[in-house]
Amino acid sequence: MPAINPHVNFNGNAEEAFNFYKSVFGGEFAKVIRFKDLASDDFQVSEKEENKIMHIALPIGSGSVLMANDVPEFMGPTNENENRSKIVISADSKEEADKLFNGLSAGGEVEYPIGDSPWGTYFGSFRDKYGIEWMVDFDPNES
Repeated sequence: MPAINPHVNFNGNAEEAFNFYKSVFGGEFAKVIRFKDLASDDFQVSEKEENKIMHIALPIGSGSVLMANDVPEFMGPTNENENRSKIVISADSKEEADKLFNGLSAGGEVEYPIGDSPWGTYFGSFRDKYGIEWMVDFDPNES
């Protein structure tokens, strides 16, 4: 059975916001990945953005995870009044991830085709035909 978790985009202050959330909810970050951690010849990261958050995850309660990232400047600023949140589905297998991705993205607009990600998961994102933004993720290390 898939799990659904919230994901929020920030304009460069994801780490500040998540330290605040951590102070309220408690716990420890499950993951903190900075853009510099993924830098390569194929994925250039400017010095200005290298320490920004590419992915951060804070487990909350039993089975829920609040996740976020800083949106790179080349993608333009995030409108903080809309299109800043995504629904994340954590699938139990690649097959389930493919089924959910293909089903929910039908008639919508794919942002990031599903496949192996640079951060080690099987991942894809899209806006469905109703305008809702989704991310589908399968982490083989959590199976």
